[in-house]
Amino acid sequence: MKIVVLGGCGDMGSHVVYDLIQTSEAEVVIADYRVKVAEEMASTLGERAKAAFVDATDPASLKKILEGADAAVGCIGPFYKFALPLAKAALEARVNYVDICDDYGPVESILALDEAARQAGITIITGLGWTPGITNVLAKHASRQLDEVEEINIAWTGSASDSKGLAVIMHVFYASTGEVPSWINGQLVKVKASSGKETVEFPAPLGKVKVFHCGHPEPITIPRYIKAKTVTLKGALIPDWNNKALEVFAALKLIDTPAKMERMAKLIHSIEGIFRVGGVACSGAKVTVKGRKDGQPKTISYGVADRMGRLTGIPASIGAQWLAKGLIPQKGAFAPEGCIEPEPFLEELAKRGIKVVGM
Repeated sequence: MKIVVLGGCGDMGSHVVYDLIQTSEAEVVIADYRVKVAEEMASTLGERAKAAFVDATDPASLKKILEGADAAVGCIGPFYKFALPLAKAALEARVNYVDICDDYGPVESILALDEAARQAGITIITGLGWTPGITNVLAKHASRQLDEVEEINIAWTGSASDSKGLAVIMHVFYASTGEVPSWINGQLVKVKASSGKETVEFPAPLGKVKVFHCGHPEPITIPRYIKAKTVTLKGALIPDWNNKALEVFAALKLIDTPAKMERMAKLIHSIEGIFRVGGVACSGAKVTVKGRKDGQPKTISYGVADRMGRLTGIPASIGAQWLAKGLIPQKGAFAPEGCIEPEPFLEELAKRGIKVVGM
């Protein structure tokens, strides 16, 4: 069994690789443009880990590295730039594929590959990480316990001290500027990023965090599979002064275009130690589903807290292993809630020490 991890020595991709090595018998290809770093990483992981060069801007390079794999994982960001080309490369190579895309922009285009993926006999899963990913599966899990679903409210908080990746910074800029998608009263609408502030209680050690509307895929994908009047997504960084800095950057129009986002992200990345000061090295999510059971109102809430890399990388590893083993029978393009069964997925998370708690 061979699994290729695109961007495998990155901040999030490395956690996919670690879990694949620890929990499977697969040959794991760490595919990255930083091939020297990939080689150094592979040398520490044993003979099943291999390093290879890949250029995400070159479709031929992507197809070549994917051909012959049993499954592949896309971890090259920013996803608003690379998610669709990576998925198309997997389709061209006819390789089962899962990514950790958390940008809302490419999602509908990836899901539009559904018919082509079915004809190719492969499965494409977009957004099987932390949020989206764990959050989508928890929404499905809670919704199945109700007769009627009215609202699905998703919240996340990520510590600035819990990540070191450049692409993570670009994602935060992308998610926190302009207008972002939300599903309100049965319609996909745009709401102002950073609006709708409210305080949400997350599992320890995170506690209460003030979150706001931001751009993630869940309000776009969940209504495709779960009938709900409202699906919201809010999030925030901790410590809170990071959010205030984002608001200043946005007000000054320093991050209002992709080019500006990249320039500012590189600047922040070069001095990221300053922005990580004061934070707890932990991130988390909470999913609250409201509806009716036996004619009575009922609310079900789940929460999870762990390191960002584990929350993001382990779900993608589980998905890749299931795809490689033929344990996901559906062919086509899906969000996680469209093809992942909650109970066995949550069991796999628990085996790795990621515990979902009722709240």
